[in-house]
Amino acid sequence: MTDVEDRLRRAFHALADTVDVAPAPFPAPRRRLVAPLAAAAATVLVAGVIVLVATRPGPAPAPPATPPPPPPPTLVTLPNFALLTHCGVDEAKIGAGFYEAETPLIGPARSAPPGWDNPYQEGTMTLGPPGSAVFRDRLGHEVRFRLRPGATEFKQLCD
Repeated sequence: MTDVEDRLRRAFHALADTVDVAPAPFPAPRRRLVAPLAAAAATVLVAGVIVLVATRPGPAPAPPATPPPPPPPTLVTLPNFALLTHCGVDEAKIGAGFYEAETPLIGPARSAPPGWDNPYQEGTMTLGPPGSAVFRDRLGHEVRFRLRPGATEFKQLCD
């Protein structure tokens, strides 16, 4: 070692002995986290308020209005309908459908009922709700019929 180096070394030691400098403390972890934690808390608070506002029940919905009554069934009247009565009043063919009488009217020996024309009775056939029909004539006779689903011919043929 040279003389210069030796003097520098002693000078630095002397300086170090006279200056008492404590190392700077590291910031506490809390101080570094205060700002991010405050931001996170604010975010959670705002999100909570948004959720509360979004889920807060609004005004109660109005009770459903009672539906209007259904329209009356459309009636179709077939004037001058010739009802086959030769073997009694038991069935009727209306369009492509076969209908049976709710209360059949059969005369003696499977003929037209008393007071009815034979082989046909003229009157009107009124088609009502799906699958129903009513025959009325000028004499006041009335017979109710109901559709025989899937029927393709009369149940019994008359001779």
